[in-house]
Amino acid sequence: MRLAYLQLALSMALVGANVAVAKLLAEALPIAMIAFLRCLLATAVLWPLARRLDGTVHVPPAVLRNLALQAVFGTAIYNAGLLAGLRLTTALEGGLVLATLPAVVAIGGAVLLRERLPARQWTAVGLAAGGMAAITVAQAAGGVGGSGLGNLLVFLAVLGEAAYVLLARRVAGRVPVITASLWMQGFSALVLAAFALPDIGTAAALASPSIAGLLVFHSLTASVLCLLLWYAGLRRVPAGMAGVFTAFLPGTAALVAVTLLGEAFTVTHAAGFMLMMGSVAVATWPGRVAR
Repeated sequence: MRLAYLQLALSMALVGANVAVAKLLAEALPIAMIAFLRCLLATAVLWPLARRLDGTVHVPPAVLRNLALQAVFGTAIYNAGLLAGLRLTTALEGGLVLATLPAVVAIGGAVLLRERLPARQWTAVGLAAGGMAAITVAQAAGGVGGSGLGNLLVFLAVLGEAAYVLLARRVAGRVPVITASLWMQGFSALVLAAFALPDIGTAAALASPSIAGLLVFHSLTASVLCLLLWYAGLRRVPAGMAGVFTAFLPGTAALVAVTLLGEAFTVTHAAGFMLMMGSVAVATWPGRVAR
């Protein structure tokens, strides 16, 4: 179990660290190019993994259509919103905005899937809203490098990822995870190609070892390694308990932003951070098991 906990924590910590990595990449390459190259590289890595671990899998047409929609929302819209937002706001605030995901998924499930929203989920939504309000206050105070528009764009990424999660529920268990991820990355590369290829000349920035290294790290960790670690942990940890480890996302994002990027961390940010962490914990903490 300790190994499983470590796998889940490391998966979410890598997602959080990638907020800062995405910000650095967004300052060097066009948004569409970053997302396209990330998906292309991930596809190249996932192809042999899917063949080796999942074997030959027949994917029904209805599932393929669903995976295509997941790619549009969970990869294209998510990356576009995140990268565009991080050009304007700080990695610290961007990471805290991403922490609203569990609450947004809960609301989406209630509105779109008619799922019953327990009292503690409403509490999580309230805490997330309070955290967003604290971030907005910190940004309005000035001098901390944040941006209201940037945070809004990152929240658009949250909406895209929430749509991906809700769509994934429709095909859960029908296709192996790695095969499903391979198809989504492939679909995403096709969608993004039309926007990235006109600026293909900007790929010359990859001649810089630091930029190329960041892109490889971003692609392999966010699209491949995080996935493998997360589902490896889920083999031994119940899904409800595993959700608690999503708290490592905003925590790592904040730590990397402050220590490596030198971003300011104010008292108001601290309040927002505590509210966001509380929201994630309340939304994902496993309920009592009936005896």
